[in-house]
Amino acid sequence: MSEQPYKDRAAVFGAGILGIGGVAAAAASAHAASDPRLLGAVALVCLAHAPALLALGLSGRRDVMLRLAALLLFAGAAVFSADIALRAFGHGRLFAMAAPSGGIAMMAGWLAVAVAAFTARGPSPDR
Repeated sequence: MSEQPYKDRAAVFGAGILGIGGVAAAAASAHAASDPRLLGAVALVCLAHAPALLALGLSGRRDVMLRLAALLLFAGAAVFSADIALRAFGHGRLFAMAAPSGGIAMMAGWLAVAVAAFTARGPSPDR
């Protein structure tokens, strides 16, 4: 029996949450939203970041920079999407500047992915 490579369960969990949120937002944009463009943006952000988180979570790398990237990508996408979804359904904002804060967090997450290309030390000895 071979040993499973390390998996970042938090990133995989986050991918699942963003994935279901993206599908729900896409459905709601078609059936329930007064402005389908808002929920379309939520679906786009969630469904673009879910596979990225899944890839990070299943990569098997124990790189601090990639874990930071996963955290920033998830938190940014969640905050951005929650704020836009609340507005789409007429419930106001999540908090002041939530969508821009989420966008900045997502950009920082992608920057962390790029930086990880130069900070990785190679495969873990236990892999």
